[in-house]
Amino acid sequence: MTDWIDIADLNDVPKRGARVVKTREGCVAIFRTGADQVFALDNTCPHKQGPLAEGIVHGASVTCPLHNWVISLETGLVQGEDEGQVATYPARVEGGRILLDATFLRARAVA
Repeated sequence: MTDWIDIADLNDVPKRGARVVKTREGCVAIFRTGADQVFALDNTCPHKQGPLAEGIVHGASVTCPLHNWVISLETGLVQGEDEGQVATYPARVEGGRILLDATFLRARAVA
């Protein structure tokens, strides 16, 4: 059974931007594309632990602000010649609210 938690209004995250949200299960970066798609990832780049929420969102990707690594918001995979992956979490928008699957967040906290 999915345990969706309401974390923010869609408009709390700017288009082509991100915000870090603190939940009982830990912090997660929420990204919003220009097309109002919402994605949830760990806020840490696998390269040098750059803060991804401070990066540039373009299409369905974010570019790390430290060393320009490009990460897919859909899969968490680093794109291009670099290697690595960021954990992703199910997110959706319902009634203008951003919801996260708390089950995935809890699993991360236990690991």
